[in-house]
Amino acid sequence: MTEPLKEAEKSRNFLEEIVEEDLKSGKYTSITTRFPPEPNGYLHIGHAKSICLNFGLALKYGGKTNLRFDDTNPVTEDTEYVDSIKEDVQWLGFQWANELYASDYFDKFYEFAVQLIKAGLAYVDDSTAEEIAAQKGTPTEPGIRNKFSERSIEDNLQLFEEMKAGKYKDGEKVLRAKIDMGSSNMHFRDPIMYRIKHAHHHRTGDKWCIYPMYDFAHGQSDSIEKITHSICTLEFIPHRPLYDWFIEKLGIFPSHQYEFARLNLTYNVMSKRKLKQLVAEKYVTGWDDPRMITIAGLRRRGYTPESIRELCEKIGVVKRDSLIEMSLLEFCIREHLNKIALRRMVVFDPLKVVITNYPEGQSEIVHSEDNPEDPNAGSREIPFSREVYIEKEDFMEVAPKKFFRLAPGQMVRLKSAYIIKCDEVIKDDAGNITELRCSYIPESKSGSDTSGINVKGTLHWVSVPTAISCELRLYDRLFKVEDMLNDDRPYTECINPESLVTVTSAYAEPALRTSKFNDRYQFLRKGYFCLDKDTSEDKMIFNRTVTLKDGWAKEQKKG
Repeated sequence: MTEPLKEAEKSRNFLEEIVEEDLKSGKYTSITTRFPPEPNGYLHIGHAKSICLNFGLALKYGGKTNLRFDDTNPVTEDTEYVDSIKEDVQWLGFQWANELYASDYFDKFYEFAVQLIKAGLAYVDDSTAEEIAAQKGTPTEPGIRNKFSERSIEDNLQLFEEMKAGKYKDGEKVLRAKIDMGSSNMHFRDPIMYRIKHAHHHRTGDKWCIYPMYDFAHGQSDSIEKITHSICTLEFIPHRPLYDWFIEKLGIFPSHQYEFARLNLTYNVMSKRKLKQLVAEKYVTGWDDPRMITIAGLRRRGYTPESIRELCEKIGVVKRDSLIEMSLLEFCIREHLNKIALRRMVVFDPLKVVITNYPEGQSEIVHSEDNPEDPNAGSREIPFSREVYIEKEDFMEVAPKKFFRLAPGQMVRLKSAYIIKCDEVIKDDAGNITELRCSYIPESKSGSDTSGINVKGTLHWVSVPTAISCELRLYDRLFKVEDMLNDDRPYTECINPESLVTVTSAYAEPALRTSKFNDRYQFLRKGYFCLDKDTSEDKMIFNRTVTLKDGWAKEQKKG
C-alpha cells in the first residue's frame, strides 16, 4: 500500500468506516444519502457541513444524493427558501440526483397512517396540546394514557378520514402512535403523527388540511427513497428508536439513521429561528447580509465554496459537539484568497502627495504583478502622475524611531513606482494637514532601480487624475460574545456595534473599474474584498471579506 493510501486509510471517519463495511459485506451494492432541509429559511454554515458530508460520502463511494425538502409545515415554508437552498447547494459544488419533496409522499403517508390504525398502533386524540403534554409525564415519571386511546379501530379510521376531509378545526384533534407511555424515551410516549392545519401549502395548495409530523414523515421518506445512510446531527439520537419503530411496524425498506456532531462557530448563532428574527427585526439587511453566517451571506461577503469545504474537511466528522473557532473559517478563506485574489491598490483615508520635481502634465505607466502567488496571473498597468493619494495613517509629522513610513525628511517607496522623500507639510488655518510636498528619485523606478538607495517602507498609493471613488463596507463579526450558546443574555444584546463600518471616501486604482461580482481582490495592506450587489453605475461598492491577519483576539484583549 502506498503512503498516500495509508494516510487515507488512517483518516477515515466513522461514517466512512460504516459505509465501507456495508459495501464490503454486501449489505448494499451502492449507497444513497439525502440532504433534507426544511424550506423555512436560508441555509447557514452548519447546513454546509451536512451538505459536504452527505454529498461527499456519495461521491467518494460511487453513490448518489437526493435533495429532499421537508415541507410538512405549510405555515413557515415558502418557494423563496426552496430556490435559495438549491442555489446554495449548487454554489458549494454539488448536484443532487433527484429533487424531491416530503409533500410528494402525502398520499403515501396517509396510507401508512391508516395501516397503523388498522394494526391498533395509532389513535385519534381530542386532547389539547397542554393536556397531551401533561399526560406524557416527566423523564422520571411515566405518562398516563387518556380515554381516547381506547377508541375502536373503526372509530379511529372514521375520525381520521373526517380530519382529512376538513371537518375539524386546527388543534381540535391529532393522530397519535400507540407505543409505550412508560418508556424512558419521551419520544416513545404516544407521539403525535398528524396535526390539523388549515393552511395553504406552497406545492399542494389546499388539498390537505392535515400534515404529518417530522418524526412520522422523515423515516418513511427515507424508506420510500431507499436511503441507505440517513445522516442527522446528534440531537436526533433520541428520535432514532422512533424512526426504527415506524419502519419496522410498517414493514418497509429499512433505512437507518446515523448521527454526527453539528457545526457550532464562535461569535455566531446557528439557529434558523434566531437568524430569521435578525432579518425580521432589521438587525441586518436581509438573509444575505454579509454579517450573517448564512451561505448566502458568506457568498455575498466574498467567501468561496472552496474555503467552506476546506473548513468542513478540517473539522472532520465526530460524535461529540464542540465549538469551532471562527478564526479557523477565516484562516481557510485567507489561505484560498491568497492564492487566487488579484492585488489592487485602494486608499481608504486619502492624503494628497504632490511630487514637486515630477514634470507637470506628465504621466506614465508602471507595472505590478496581479498575484505574486500565481505565476500565471500576469501583471497590470497602473497610471502614475505628479499627484497621488496615500493613506493618512502612513504619514506622521513627528515620527517615532521605528516608524518606517513617510515623515518629514524621510524616504519611502511607492509600490511598483519610485522612492519619494517628504520635503514639506501643508496645513490649513486650523492646523490640519492637507497636502504633502515631496520629491522623487528618477533613477529609483521599480524594476530598473539604479539609485543605490534602500528604504524600509513601501506604501500603496493611487494616482489622483485616474482615481476611482468607491465605497468600502468593512464587515466584522456580528456578535461580540465568543460562546453564544452559553450566554444568558438575549442574543440581540450581544450584537457587535462595529460589525459594519462604511468608508465613503476611498479611492481605487482604475483597474478595478472592470470588476465582476465573482472576482476576488486583495487590497494591498488592507484585506480581501469583493464587489457588492449594491454597486451601480454611479458608485462601486466593495465588501471586506476578511482582514489580512487575525486581529480580533488582539482587539478583544485590548478591550
